[in-house]
Amino acid sequence: MFNTKNIVGEGQDVPSTWVFQYYLDLPEQLTGQDVKIKSIFNPNERTPSFCIYVDKSIMQYKFKDFSTGKSGNKVDLIKLVFNLEYHGAMTRMVSDYNKYVRSSEYVQPKFQAQSKWQIDFIKERGWTTEDRKFWLSFRIGKTMLEEYNVKPIDYYNLIKEGSEEVNKLTIGSKWCYGYFDKNDEVYKMYQPFSKKYKFYKAKSYLQGKDQLKFDQPYLVICSSLKDAMCLKSMGYNIEVISPDSENTMIKPHIIEHLKKKYKKIITLFDNDEAGKHAVDMYAKTYNIYGFVPTICKDISDAMKLHGFDKVHAMLKPLLKETLNK
Repeated sequence: MFNTKNIVGEGQDVPSTWVFQYYLDLPEQLTGQDVKIKSIFNPNERTPSFCIYVDKSIMQYKFKDFSTGKSGNKVDLIKLVFNLEYHGAMTRMVSDYNKYVRSSEYVQPKFQAQSKWQIDFIKERGWTTEDRKFWLSFRIGKTMLEEYNVKPIDYYNLIKEGSEEVNKLTIGSKWCYGYFDKNDEVYKMYQPFSKKYKFYKAKSYLQGKDQLKFDQPYLVICSSLKDAMCLKSMGYNIEVISPDSENTMIKPHIIEHLKKKYKKIITLFDNDEAGKHAVDMYAKTYNIYGFVPTICKDISDAMKLHGFDKVHAMLKPLLKETLNK
């Protein structure tokens, strides 16, 4: 027999753990851990990028779908899944949860936010011939790397504190790089040839922001810092920035500030579904138009595979067309 004390009358009383477990049909109970699954909004996704995580400021689960840019809390999820307005989503959530409570499947939720890995130590090293060969294949030299605070790393340590112990991971390779802000604080680690630890994000950061001099007429928002540096190296009268990812929209107050500093702002994102979606979102949200490369997935790979002349021949008309919109 079910206990009527578990019946809820308002959506705020429905556990976020249950909402994500139930509507996403998760194979595991959410008890405070982060989970990553394939996007429910992008059936063609191969690598899981739909992240379910705990917002520790409110101790509630939220989601971020890096494949489509969709994100939000438990109510936002229901709104998107069932195409409902706020009131309809709340009503459905309460009704479905109370049905669950009355069923024999009901389990008292357990929740404890788990610690996350954090960078504890970084061992820097000097630049090598291998570094030079890797970065110059994208037309990015040592001077550009130093300007954008990219440093070669021997290894870095990650720690995660548990209730009774501290776990530690040491990560590094011949090609390991740290991206640092103007205060010399790391915000991202990059290992281009590592599948498991290719990227590690230490904090949110608008890449290239510290290097803006506001002495060029145009600003290009790129999909990655590597693409931004590659584009900057081509000698156009532009400045460049890059958000954490294509699906991380730059905040409105920053965009408004930047619009006052430049004659025009455009976007240049990857030639894939996420990149094209990001181009459309910036156009719809900020009236900032953009394009994607036509000869490769991104600018840096195009430079590596085809060289400066072919990339320039591709970019010149696309830049001109976009700037004239």
